[in-house]
Amino acid sequence: MATTKKPAAKKPAVKKAAAPAKKPVAKKAAKAKVKRTPNAGFMKPMTPSTMLAAVVGAMPLPRTEVVKKVWEYIKKNKLQDAINKRMINADEKLRTVFGKPQVSMFEMTKIINLHLK
Repeated sequence: MATTKKPAAKKPAVKKAAAPAKKPVAKKAAKAKVKRTPNAGFMKPMTPSTMLAAVVGAMPLPRTEVVKKVWEYIKKNKLQDAINKRMINADEKLRTVFGKPQVSMFEMTKIINLHLK
């Protein structure tokens, strides 16, 4: 008994319906610009420790200003690593603040916050 297979009947190709034309999206009304107010926690003047005061001064300053002054000191004394710009090479003043000879810029802000009261 030999069984013979019949070739599969081809189904007619189904045409997809043309996609309906997209409607242009109406633009939302522009929101009135609200002036940003700084976070009170960042703008509160804080007193630096004696070690940090050697770099930024003893006057109470907001955290943002302390970090700016530390960056000015770093750039003025060329303490940013030449190969990896994210690393800060500490001199004697910064070594007392950081506690080690080299820190990353992200670690630097964390350490600075420990020296603010």
